[in-house]
Amino acid sequence: MGEKSVPSLRRRWVKRSCPSCGPEPGGEEKKGRGNPVSIQLFPPELVEHIISFLPVRDVVSLGQTCHYFHEVCDSEGVWRRICHRLSPRLREQGSGVQPWKRAAILNYTKGLYFQAFGGRRRCLSKSVAPVLAHGYRRFLPTKDHVFILDYTGTIFFLKSALVSSTLGQKRACCYVVLCHGAKDFASDPRGDTVYRKYLYVLATREQPGVVDTAHSQSCDCVEVYLQSSGQRVFKITFHHAMSFKQMVLVGLETQRTLLLLTEEGKIYSLVVNEAQLDQPHSYTGQLTLRKVSHDLPHLRVACMASNQGSTLYITDQGGVYFEVHTPGVYRDLFGTLEAFDPTYQQMPLPVSLPAKVLFCALGYNHLGLVDEFGRIFMQGSNRYGQLGTGDKMDRGEPTQVHYLQRPVALWCGLNHSLVLSQRSDFSKELLGCGCGARGRLPGWPRGSASFVKLHIKVPLYASSLCPTRECLYMLSGHDIEHHPAYRDLPASRVVGTPKPSLGAEAAQDPEGVAAQACEPYLGQIHSCPTLQECMETTKVIVGWMPLMATQEDFFWEALDMLQRAFGGVGQGPPTPDS
Repeated sequence: MGEKSVPSLRRRWVKRSCPSCGPEPGGEEKKGRGNPVSIQLFPPELVEHIISFLPVRDVVSLGQTCHYFHEVCDSEGVWRRICHRLSPRLREQGSGVQPWKRAAILNYTKGLYFQAFGGRRRCLSKSVAPVLAHGYRRFLPTKDHVFILDYTGTIFFLKSALVSSTLGQKRACCYVVLCHGAKDFASDPRGDTVYRKYLYVLATREQPGVVDTAHSQSCDCVEVYLQSSGQRVFKITFHHAMSFKQMVLVGLETQRTLLLLTEEGKIYSLVVNEAQLDQPHSYTGQLTLRKVSHDLPHLRVACMASNQGSTLYITDQGGVYFEVHTPGVYRDLFGTLEAFDPTYQQMPLPVSLPAKVLFCALGYNHLGLVDEFGRIFMQGSNRYGQLGTGDKMDRGEPTQVHYLQRPVALWCGLNHSLVLSQRSDFSKELLGCGCGARGRLPGWPRGSASFVKLHIKVPLYASSLCPTRECLYMLSGHDIEHHPAYRDLPASRVVGTPKPSLGAEAAQDPEGVAAQACEPYLGQIHSCPTLQECMETTKVIVGWMPLMATQEDFFWEALDMLQRAFGGVGQGPPTPDS
């Protein structure tokens, strides 16, 4: 049935009869309407075909009306048609319990958004979406371009992704396929994209078989591409018995170390001199077992994170181990140099936490950890307030940020941190703390020692973020099979927090408890010497208080109006809505 025949069926009076819901009340024959027709009398293929023309959000909403539509809207036949409509070139649905539904939602929610820090207008823009991409799994901005890895292992090369326009916005002009069969990619671990000259790709390649056999073998390899042109300049192939799933880089250009994580949870390292990669001669490297896997063979590493001077490992049991390679970073992270040994830099240092760690973010001299209960722990240098603890005191051990829980994503940079959070209505917001110079904390040019809401309109399906010196990138995508499964914190482990839960306590003592909780806030405002500092402190306190999103926006807008009325002090950039 064609698309034009769908409206004619909608105009016909159709009675919805669901066995689980019973007959429709008042279902007797009505004057002038003829006999009612049950929706279940239509062939299932016809119903699936009609529903497949609905938007994805409407299909999900329709599936929540009754048991019959729930089964129809959740069937793979509907999602297969939707997937072919969204991605006509996709022929393989992938794996999983509901592969077609997962594929359709991946392609429906995919997107790459960015907001420039400079220019006259600061609004969110969307880059060109590769038609061939099957969802977006990861992305990596470099000096001039952006690389995207999809769920089929294809890396897309978005050329000229940073083309400036008259309004200060940036837009991807075109894209090409860089390679297929990729598992992971990485570049220079420093936050500044100027240093990202090469792109390292961990991929699987078919190797020709022995002379007397016609069979080929799949071997993992590391390929190095120039980020400026996409030209491959280096390749190293491993034995077919070794299979890797993740790769990170450590160190500087002349002593670049590749850390490779195997499927069995072991870490191998390979040292590469990038100064010799573009020279026309063979290069020999030695793959060695990392000390964390050699000295602690019982550990099974699940994932890694790195910067130029340290590496963090998370085990399958939620344990955390550190490698710190420079004394300066060690002092910032732990507050002392007593246990630092420059001759034994690969020694793994355990980090004690009260619960299992799910994921992490590693900056230059500070880090963030998120445990299974959705709690955020920060550690390291706090010179600019990048830990979000409300002060600028360094922390030599993980310290919980009590007023933030269950983040979608966490990012730590040179001297600021970002948290992607989800509200109760499933909308997203971006919070930041630390240094606000050069617009890196939109709406807070002077920075903040606590996490505050940034003036950025966050996409509904945003899942990860990566700021650069010029703009903030946000990757959009929803995978129904992979999402943080936070647990509820047991009542016996709940401790007092600096930010009281006014909603729960006010029900017991609506006057005394609420007043006692607000006294420290009033004391902070009273101690401000100037009106400008008083306004800024009040904005921060509004971000701490358990208010609804509309209430927070109202108070922030009201404070901005008061600042403009008193001579324009503290007037920041316009909000996303304006």
